[in-house]
Amino acid sequence: MTPTEAIPDIQAKQPTSAPIWPCRLHQVLKARAVRQVSYVPDAGHAILIDLLINDPDMTTNVLTTEEEGIAIATGAWLGGQRAAVLMQSSGAGNCINMLSLAVQTRTPLLLLITMRGQWGEFNPWQVLMGQATEPALRAVGVTVFHATTAEDVIATVDQAAGMAFEADQQIAVLIDQRVLGEKKW
Repeated sequence: MTPTEAIPDIQAKQPTSAPIWPCRLHQVLKARAVRQVSYVPDAGHAILIDLLINDPDMTTNVLTTEEEGIAIATGAWLGGQRAAVLMQSSGAGNCINMLSLAVQTRTPLLLLITMRGQWGEFNPWQVLMGQATEPALRAVGVTVFHATTAEDVIATVDQAAGMAFEADQQIAVLIDQRVLGEKKW
C-alpha cells in the first residue's frame, strides 16, 4: 500500500466549506514520516498549518524569513528527521542563496510553495516573483513539480516526498493559485 492509499477518508470530518486537500496533504506528510515543518504564515497554507500545529507528532517552526526553513530542514535531517518548508512564491526569492546548502550537501528537501502572481492575482508586485519562482529554483538545482488541482497536490507531494527523502533530492512543489482560490483585497 502506498502512502497515498493509506490516507483515511477525512471528508466526513470537515465542514463543507473547508477544502479537503490540506487535510489530505497533512496525512501524506505523516505517511512520509515528515516530523518537522517550518513556515512563514501564509493564507494559502493556513488550514495545513493549523493541522500541523495541533498534531502532537509534528514540530512546527514559525520563521521570520523563508531561508531559515532551509537551515532548519538541514538540521532536522542531520538529526535523523524529515522536514518540509512551507512558503509563498514571493518568499522563494529569499531562499536562493540558502538553497545552495541543501543542493551542495545533497540534503533531502521538500518545499511546498503556494503560488502568487498567477490566475486572479490582484497584487501587481506579486506577479514578477510568481513568474521567476520556477526558473530561479531550477537555476540553483532544485527540481520543480506543479500541482494545478487539489488532487494534483496530494499525488504530487506524495511523489515529491518520495524523491526528496529516498533519493536525497531537493524538490519544490508549486501549488497553483487556482487551487487556493482567488484572493481578495
